[in-house]
Amino acid sequence: MAHWLLEREGIFVGGSSGLNVVGAAMIARELPPSSTVVTILCDGGARYLSRMFNDAWMRENNFAKGQTLTTILES
Repeated sequence: MAHWLLEREGIFVGGSSGLNVVGAAMIARELPPSSTVVTILCDGGARYLSRMFNDAWMRENNFAKGQTLTTILES
């Protein structure tokens, strides 16, 4: 989700914030369309440049990039 947020929204966050967005999106899918869901993005992505924002590290650890939001939420 952190990669999805960066690629599609320009929001550079870490894993905790990415997980918060996944949780918020999963809850939002269960609520009526007019509902509002709020979450806090609690960490930036700079601390993760050598790991989750490093393509070689992602490949070595079998993490997929370029997933759709639907795929992310179904994982």
